[in-house]
Amino acid sequence: MRLLLVEDDKLLGDGIQAGLHQAGYAVDWMENGEDAEAALRTEDYELMVLDLGLPGRSGLDVLKSLRAKDNDLPVLILTARDTVSDRVKGLDAGADDYLIKPFDLNELNARIRALLRRHKGRANPVIAHGKLILDPAAHTVTLDGAPVSLSQREFAILQMLLENRGKVMSRARLEEGLYAWGEEVESNAVEVYIHHLRKKLGSGLIRTMRGVGYVIDKPA
Repeated sequence: MRLLLVEDDKLLGDGIQAGLHQAGYAVDWMENGEDAEAALRTEDYELMVLDLGLPGRSGLDVLKSLRAKDNDLPVLILTARDTVSDRVKGLDAGADDYLIKPFDLNELNARIRALLRRHKGRANPVIAHGKLILDPAAHTVTLDGAPVSLSQREFAILQMLLENRGKVMSRARLEEGLYAWGEEVESNAVEVYIHHLRKKLGSGLIRTMRGVGYVIDKPA
């Protein structure tokens, strides 16, 4: 899954990006509001982590502009402003949740998972598909009760397909969810990961729609 991080503190931004990458996310990191808005115009993200105290165009202005376009992208705001009025302004401008600096990276990850789950309309923290269970928090997959070992990107593709059951996901869309800006994209990477998933989880789980993409069908 691809996230947008907007944070002007280089040390903090580097730490957050590294931590989110380790959790399996592809992360584009912008250091000001203008670059964040440019990224939002050109890329599809699953969620934005947004610092309010940005130089130039503020995080609050970025958020207001996003919501003015009726964009329902989940937004988690980061703020060093710990007064109630500042938090209220962020939530009233359209934020879905907030964290006050300093914060624990584990809590950030948990809040991101919760926002993504709610945005997808799921109440259950795990994703069940027949005898297949994917747990985003534990980063585990089981099939018929037995653990299945997946690489980070195999896990990411499986999660994207399960989150969008019944919807065909193009190769390009899957690549967007796997790679952040600056990361090298291998020409046949998605096909290789799909092949590995079929070997580990069964050939009938993921259908290829020739010339269109891949889909996991909704349960009958």
